[in-house]
Amino acid sequence: MEKKHIITIAGSLGSGKSSTANKVAELLDYTRASTGDFMRSIANKHEVSLEELCKIAETDNGSIDKELDDYNRDIGQKNNIVLDSRLGFFFLPFSFKVFLLLDPIIAAERILNDMKNNLNRQKETYVGFDSIESVVKAITNRRASEKKRYQELYNIVDNTSPENFDLVIDTAKIPLEIVVQKIVESYKNWLLKN
Repeated sequence: MEKKHIITIAGSLGSGKSSTANKVAELLDYTRASTGDFMRSIANKHEVSLEELCKIAETDNGSIDKELDDYNRDIGQKNNIVLDSRLGFFFLPFSFKVFLLLDPIIAAERILNDMKNNLNRQKETYVGFDSIESVVKAITNRRASEKKRYQELYNIVDNTSPENFDLVIDTAKIPLEIVVQKIVESYKNWLLKN
């Protein structure tokens, strides 16, 4: 069986998953995929925010989660992929699994800054975010919703536990370039051992 070259990147909201996945994929000449982007497309299709979609997912008998799960499984059939996904570590246990950690207050500041600089994402994602407090509340609500669903659907007690990952990086004070460098170096070392 061919060895899969897949990196899964999970992390706290606002921790830089998308930017990191983009840069790592670019540096390795891999394809980038994103469960978050796929989830945003589902939210857009239903004309709701991501927070509202998470609430819907709690009561829709798993149909939204099944779409996301199938997306993750499909990615696992490919090669030379960097997948930005909260549950990539679970669905692709053979991948090199990375978690980007970030304090919720710093995450809220980053998200508000992103909102100011990217009006399309504001419409798609950040409806009702007008203060650090509102963003922290949304982060907390989304995290609680995901934790509940993941425990019920997959028996995952904590999808942010360091035990689930090969590498954990706190992105609060580390520039993107250094985060990317650490991931690529650790991944190459991991490939040599596995």
